[in-house]
Amino acid sequence: MHKILVAYVSRTGKTQKMAEYIGEGIRFSGHEAEIKKISDITSEKQLEGYDGYVFGCPTYHRDMTAGMKTFLFLAEKANLLGKIGGAFGAYTHSGEAAPMVFDTMKFVFKMDTVDLGALSLKEAVVDKPDGTKACQDYGRAVGQKFRN
Repeated sequence: MHKILVAYVSRTGKTQKMAEYIGEGIRFSGHEAEIKKISDITSEKQLEGYDGYVFGCPTYHRDMTAGMKTFLFLAEKANLLGKIGGAFGAYTHSGEAAPMVFDTMKFVFKMDTVDLGALSLKEAVVDKPDGTKACQDYGRAVGQKFRN
């Protein structure tokens, strides 16, 4: 069993819900998921001991939040090279944040990212059955990367 950190920032609670559903999907795939707010992670040492990472951020004014930007600089110090990774986020209009986080994980951190790309969901869909399933499937896909 592998241990995967699902770290997120949430403004309306929708990205937090996504984190919880993704955590379920990770558990469904037979792995352990630890879900944390990025504000609770204050040093790169707190990112040690995980086999995979999934970072979540809502889109706010066509960008990721300032807190996520700061967190990504902290995560870069943790040397996540080659680790399994994925990104997600909720949005109301445009949905740019999750792909930005994903690209940072893939191209800057050089992580082994999930083949599905980033998961972006409209806030109105998150708590619907299709939204819940999409998040759980994303979590499963992250867990399945450990079989490859």
